[in-house]
Amino acid sequence: MRPIPNALMLFAAGFGTRMGALTATQPKPLIPVGGRALIDHALALAEGADVARIVVNTHYLGGQIAAHLNGRNILISAEQGPILETGGGLRAALPLLGAGPVFTLNTDAVWTGPNVLSTLRAAWDGCRMSALLALVPAGRALGHTGAGDFALDADGRIARAPGLVYSGAQIINPVGLDDIPDRAFSLNLQWDRLIAEGRAFGVVHQGGWCDVGRPESIALAASMLERADG
Repeated sequence: MRPIPNALMLFAAGFGTRMGALTATQPKPLIPVGGRALIDHALALAEGADVARIVVNTHYLGGQIAAHLNGRNILISAEQGPILETGGGLRAALPLLGAGPVFTLNTDAVWTGPNVLSTLRAAWDGCRMSALLALVPAGRALGHTGAGDFALDADGRIARAPGLVYSGAQIINPVGLDDIPDRAFSLNLQWDRLIAEGRAFGVVHQGGWCDVGRPESIALAASMLERADG
């Protein structure tokens, strides 16, 4: 097992239905934000954190994503049939990712400030942790509605409660995914198991974050990036 995670699962298989007409002819990860495709914002984080192995899963209009990534040192986990969701997608990609804990990163958000993958790596302790989620206070989670997903206790363990929003970045040990009988399932199932075991932790991202799940969030994200560059 890798003591320090150095492989990344990049989720890019969703239908992007909340984007409406913008995803009628292109997958959401290729939507430009601030002059760069969403997936390229995510890949910049991976490159900045020197992640050795990157796997991208594809489904809806996956050929466009594969063409966009052609020539880069990136592996494709092409899903067929019904969409697998995050848990099923991660499990299907494990042969490409290799053994041990891995980073996972959604492609529908942009970040400023410290590299979230580097923050996760620095805080990871595989002896105590089976999951480490990057979280953002609900009050500064741009483009996100709702009161949040988790709270942290004094030791950094997470519990289901308002306050902190899951940012779409984490380190997770995939041990146990094979025990879930469903072909398609959310990683929420695994998190709930790990919360019950006391092995699910969180770390708060100290920079900016914007959820780019809806068309109106594109301008929010671009403005956030401009402020960070200025």
